[in-house]
Amino acid sequence: MNIGNLKLITTVAVVISALVLVLLERIFPYTKNQKFLREGFKEDFFYYTFFQNYILGLVIAWIISFINSFFHLSSHRLIGRFSLLEQLIFFFVIHDFYIYWFHRLQHNSKILWHIHEAHHSNRQVDWLSGSRSHALEILINQTIEFLPIVLLGAAPAVAVLKGAIDAVWGMYIHSNIDVKSGRLQYFINGPEMHRWHHADKNNNAYNKNFATKLAIWDWLFNTAYNPRGQKPEYFGLSDINFPVNYFKQQVFAFRKFYKEG
Repeated sequence: MNIGNLKLITTVAVVISALVLVLLERIFPYTKNQKFLREGFKEDFFYYTFFQNYILGLVIAWIISFINSFFHLSSHRLIGRFSLLEQLIFFFVIHDFYIYWFHRLQHNSKILWHIHEAHHSNRQVDWLSGSRSHALEILINQTIEFLPIVLLGAAPAVAVLKGAIDAVWGMYIHSNIDVKSGRLQYFINGPEMHRWHHADKNNNAYNKNFATKLAIWDWLFNTAYNPRGQKPEYFGLSDINFPVNYFKQQVFAFRKFYKEG
């Protein structure tokens, strides 16, 4: 399939997925009466989803192209000999394993936490809130995600398909849908575990549920938290006065560290 057509198809698929999730949030809400145009919607929709993603997409593409032109590794097609499905599964699992550990490190490093806290700043979690991530965090993670795809000579379709999977899965795990996936939650991450990760100052859920797509990492490395019959009530960062404006949020990450207590 032509890569241009594939990009169009995946874009349409992501938009349709977003509309379906929004509809499900209205029909099966986890937090009832949560507004569609909730606090921070403008920043998340216009600035993070469109403005930031567009600018960073250009920057990351340039970085990857520059590194590839320097090392000339992609021409060897080290992984390009495998089928498209095999390539996609390989990068899916490897990157998910990386993001689990990097995510966990972010919560345990003052420096990295400063560029991650924007993602936790929304007081209401829904299909769009996952788009809120500091520009530097996106720059690091997506460069690390897509650089190996290019350097190892994978099919161009791999990057397009993986980007679409990332977008849909990110919307899903943050969605305000009352999902009960049962035993599937031991393997595939969903909203019922990830919303605990966004819970504000819940001692039992603190530093838990770092997995993005494969929940198995949390269960394997003892960071899973999914209590029956309980619900997180508050989300966000009540311990700091986090800015509302997108540009102030970007600058806020570089404030001076202070002694706590």
